[in-house]
Amino acid sequence: MWTEKLQVQGPYNFDLVLERLSLDPLQVVDFTNRTVKVPLYIEKEPIVIQVQAIGNIDEPSFIIKGHSEVYKSKAIERLKKVFHWHQPLEDVSRHFRETDLSKIFEEHRGTAIVLDFDYYSCLVKCIIHQQLNLSFAHTLTERFVKTFGYQLEGAWFYPTPETTAQLQIEQLRAIQFSGRKAEYVIGLSEQIIQGHLNLDIMERLSDQEVMDTLIKIRGIGKWTAENFLLFGLGRPNLFPKADIGIQNALKILYGLPQKPTQEEMESYSVKWAPYLSYASLYLWRSIEKRSEKK
Repeated sequence: MWTEKLQVQGPYNFDLVLERLSLDPLQVVDFTNRTVKVPLYIEKEPIVIQVQAIGNIDEPSFIIKGHSEVYKSKAIERLKKVFHWHQPLEDVSRHFRETDLSKIFEEHRGTAIVLDFDYYSCLVKCIIHQQLNLSFAHTLTERFVKTFGYQLEGAWFYPTPETTAQLQIEQLRAIQFSGRKAEYVIGLSEQIIQGHLNLDIMERLSDQEVMDTLIKIRGIGKWTAENFLLFGLGRPNLFPKADIGIQNALKILYGLPQKPTQEEMESYSVKWAPYLSYASLYLWRSIEKRSEKK
């Protein structure tokens, strides 16, 4: 067992990060001890890292624990990207102080974009979540992972592409996948194991190159590719205009009688660049909080 203490630049509100992570029933979150267990693949080896917050919003620090010393340095580097410890949030916060989102950014001050723990699970989750309300999307994803994935040290790992590619459509329909969604998830996995899609190179591609690569795959459209760019790769300037959650958040923010048009969304978002991904995150967070209060 190894332990490492890490200090990062504030503001960073890990309690709000844990709050958002906890919306996903697969996440192993402990609010009392301010910890989360993080399942990672390092050099294709599954490992579990525990992250514990010990600081506050303005002076955030963390205790990181793992078992294998061999993967320690690579695991820490991955965690820095996953939890957005590698880039200070102050510039983002300052940017939004003079915008229409200032109140939302103040309410959720220090909330970082937290990435999905690996590229494959991110894409699979995006496909599962397509055209579903958030609650059932999480339920369906949980069924998928707990039926075909595996647990290690209390953390859940998604099934590997090799495992998923061997599944039959009927097996996914048995847990309430639609036939088409089952085809998409199995087809994506086949593309990966056959070498037609290499997710490991995505980090080196531009946003447009990633989009062009992914939308060639059956079942992946612009919304899914944008969400992969945002929550898989952590790209800073994504604003999925087709996302129902963002549309609903804008409707509430501006008191609109109906959801905004694409043109209206474009107009609202002009001043939010080059941090559109953060605008997206905080808009989502604003309606998640409303849901929690009901």
